[in-house]
Amino acid sequence: MAERAGTTMTSEELEVQITRFYRIRKTVMEMLRDRDYEVAEFEVAMTKEEFREKYGEEPKREHLVIRKAKRSNAAEHIFVFFPDEAKVALKTIKTYHARLMAENVQRAILVVQQDITPSARQLISEMSSKYHLEVFRESELLVNVKEHALVPAHEILSPEEKKALLERYTVKETQLPRMQESDPVARYYGLKRGHVVKIIRPSETGGRYVTYRLVV
Repeated sequence: MAERAGTTMTSEELEVQITRFYRIRKTVMEMLRDRDYEVAEFEVAMTKEEFREKYGEEPKREHLVIRKAKRSNAAEHIFVFFPDEAKVALKTIKTYHARLMAENVQRAILVVQQDITPSARQLISEMSSKYHLEVFRESELLVNVKEHALVPAHEILSPEEKKALLERYTVKETQLPRMQESDPVARYYGLKRGHVVKIIRPSETGGRYVTYRLVV
């Protein structure tokens, strides 16, 4: 049995923790793959038993750190950090900032247990001109938002595809329907203001129904 904040974790609690970490890691790998990062199939398909073999019976958040490169640009990397604090403070953000600087990486995802302090959030905002840090709560990643039955397929348009779309329909981007940057699907894909998303829904009469939305 393991120690947890001065108490002993039972085997049942350890099993719950392993299952939680396994599901979160799986969603993160799927999310990185959908963002065009180099993720191997075996990393997504890893079973819970394989996860247990790799990370042990008492997995630590610090051992779950991920670093991946873009498929389309091997020089562009992203880190995924799993802070051990329940509520991430300024000191931890400074530590991650130092690591990003040292390893020349501009993007990171923080998977936090609960939240981050106001001062930590302020520092993330101040860093945003060069270093982009996204924050997800663990509870948001237990299930992949894409798997929800009501979430249609989303495709992110490249700048060239966006330009062609606007020219084809002779519209300005501000005339497109909107999607908030805080939308769960927009956050999943890491979308920012100005991105245009193609949304594909099944049609009641067969085939598919396509719409486009501008992220604002």
